Amino acid sequence: MITPTAPFPAPRASAQAAGLTVAIDIGGTKIAGALVHPDGTMAATTRRATPRGADADGVMAAVAAVVADLSESPLWASAVRCGIGSAGPVDASRGTVSPVNIGAWRDFPVQERISAELAERGADLPTVLAGDGVAMTAAEHWLGAARGHANALCMVVSTGVGGGLILNNQLHPGPTGNAGHIGHISVAFDGEPCVCGGRGCVESIASGTAIAHWARAQGWTPADRPGSAGDATAAGVAAAAEAGDPIALAAFDRAGRALAAAIAATATLVETDIAVIGGGVAAAGDTLFTPIRSHLAAYATLSFVQELQVVPATLGTHAGLIGAAAAATMLLPSPSSSS
Repeated sequence: MITPTAPFPAPRASAQAAGLTVAIDIGGTKIAGALVHPDGTMAATTRRATPRGADADGVMAAVAAVVADLSESPLWASAVRCGIGSAGPVDASRGTVSPVNIGAWRDFPVQERISAELAERGADLPTVLAGDGVAMTAAEHWLGAARGHANALCMVVSTGVGGGLILNNQLHPGPTGNAGHIGHISVAFDGEPCVCGGRGCVESIASGTAIAHWARAQGWTPADRPGSAGDATAAGVAAAAEAGDPIALAAFDRAGRALAAAIAATATLVETDIAVIGGGVAAAGDTLFTPIRSHLAAYATLSFVQELQVVPATLGTHAGLIGAAAAATMLLPSPSSSS
């Protein structure tokens, strides 16, 4: 299950801390692990499928198997910290997770359980828990599109909309690890109810689920529209938009406007100068980014936000593991300072 090396594009040396980081990335389809060097290269990787229909301990057994795989590496003894990135909601203050896409885990003490697994395998390490949006933010600031920016908003636009903040070159997760959760900023006072209980949230307009739902409600169907190839998801809507379908184009324009309003509001509040967007919906490329940038001019009007950039994320599938490692490196004290 373990590979000796995992190539990573264009790593750079990091002065943040020495020593290897155990990185664990927990999602609805896979649980991945790696030993990450201070320059971002991964010395070993492993993954297991996230169990379907299992109870809480059954899902944890897959996480334990990932830890066991990593412990077989000859570099295991060089690990000095552990970063855990997980789908949310998370409560980093308590070390618990309740992932929407892992129904067996509700207020599950994942940080405590992983710490116990590490200790059992001779690695009694400090650990940190981060939501996937915060982890992605740490990754993109360290080695990705937000590198070199002291103040950045990074976003994941997929089946939901999440995010995280870099302020003054520091990851800013907030007390419970949910700061920067831009998906639940309201941008439409009279908008539809959101799953969070609010109304008019960005997620209820700009998530992949919302884009597809709105397009279908306007009469779009993949069977009779060009370019959609029978795909009724946001990817199908994106394909139809690229082919010039007016409803599909309107769906992405609406999503882009919601994202632009939220990005501008965030930048105005905390003076971020770049927004990095990743996730499945961002794979639509200019179909999403063109309307965001177009609408941004109407919302980012003050002088200190007029130069705000909106760019795609660059780390792709690497962001989860790299982000877990980056979050641990940024949020935990270095081995020398903790002694």
